[in-house]
Amino acid sequence: MAATPKTSRKAKQPEAAMAPRRLRRPVLRWALRGLLAVAGFFALLVVLFSMLNPPVNIYQLQESARLGGVEREWADWDEIAPVMGRSAVAAEDANFCLHWGFDMAAIRAAVAQGGNRGASTISQQVVKNVFLWHGRSYLRKAMEAVLTPAVELIWSKQRVLEVYLNVAEFDEGVFGVQAAARHYFGVEARDLSALQAARLAAVLPDPKGRSASKPTSFVRQRTRAIMSGAETIAADGRAACFED
Repeated sequence: MAATPKTSRKAKQPEAAMAPRRLRRPVLRWALRGLLAVAGFFALLVVLFSMLNPPVNIYQLQESARLGGVEREWADWDEIAPVMGRSAVAAEDANFCLHWGFDMAAIRAAVAQGGNRGASTISQQVVKNVFLWHGRSYLRKAMEAVLTPAVELIWSKQRVLEVYLNVAEFDEGVFGVQAAARHYFGVEARDLSALQAARLAAVLPDPKGRSASKPTSFVRQRTRAIMSGAETIAADGRAACFED
């Protein structure tokens, strides 16, 4: 009687090796689907917020929980004094009309100085404030790097600046230029003077450490520089992309 052949260990090894591969395939498939779903979600938000005003962001929710409430009120572009837009650009991103979301010259200067100076554009700050969260992390910076060109592609420069002025924090728990104008000066955003607009811009990007109504010598000096800068960008055409 012939002996039944036994399956050798060597014959079983290829089949055992295939098992992890079969397991990896569905995992990779679902991971890809998850990434596509996240990308689609953010793409939808970018398109929607080009027309609709963002209702709230993560940082505002955090501050509202911490402080027990925040001051915020939306002001459309035609409800904001034109000098406020010029002042914000002069203070935070003088080449706003010249770049596509990233100011490469400012980035190179920041790298040359060892990262001691900021190079974040207004467009990048809008992406961080509207879609992402505050804090340093490689994930947030990577998402910011992807979303910023998308926002620049779909939104107008005027829309980017309008959203920026409405989500920026100007004092602890005070968000948006309308709330800030009332909080500091008791006026509407459309009635801000050149000095008041420059004072508001001067508190950025440190609204918790600076005050527009009780300016330190540093804030006063920065205010004068911003007023001069706002006049300069109006004269040399660097405000043309967001002014009617």
